[in-house]
Amino acid sequence: MVVLGIDPGYAIVGYGLIDYQGINYRALGCGAVTTDADTPFEERLKIIFENVTELIRSHKPQALAIESLYFQNNQKTAIMVAEARGVILLAAQLSGLPVFEYTPLQVKTAVTGYGKAKKPQVMEMTKRLLNLSKMPKYDDTCDALAVAICHIHAAGANARLKLMNERIR
Repeated sequence: MVVLGIDPGYAIVGYGLIDYQGINYRALGCGAVTTDADTPFEERLKIIFENVTELIRSHKPQALAIESLYFQNNQKTAIMVAEARGVILLAAQLSGLPVFEYTPLQVKTAVTGYGKAKKPQVMEMTKRLLNLSKMPKYDDTCDALAVAICHIHAAGANARLKLMNERIR
């Protein structure tokens, strides 16, 4: 199974592609779609849409896992990230790619086993699980890889639950 993990944003959209076979994770690629602050916002959304569409087209993942929004303070930033997230979801929808959303708590729990883990703990476990030689340049990229790992764990749990239910019948 190939999963495209996304950490949404409008300045930086982290992405990570993970192939999962049996019990082995393998990072196929990761990086970030970046947009300049002086670029008009609508153009930034277009850049994000086109880059995510190209990632989906070129890597043909079976699922897109995306972190759900969580903001405490700045409403303007939250709205702009939500709009960027919308074009990411549109790219997936137009590509026929199923989307799965995970909260930060779910991602932290899946990667570290502890829902209140701090960012450095999540980053270190992501690096270890994927056997990366170094941390990605952007935290957002590492977050995207963690979201993909979270989906793999959730998909495995759902498959096991479905199998158990079929045996009970």
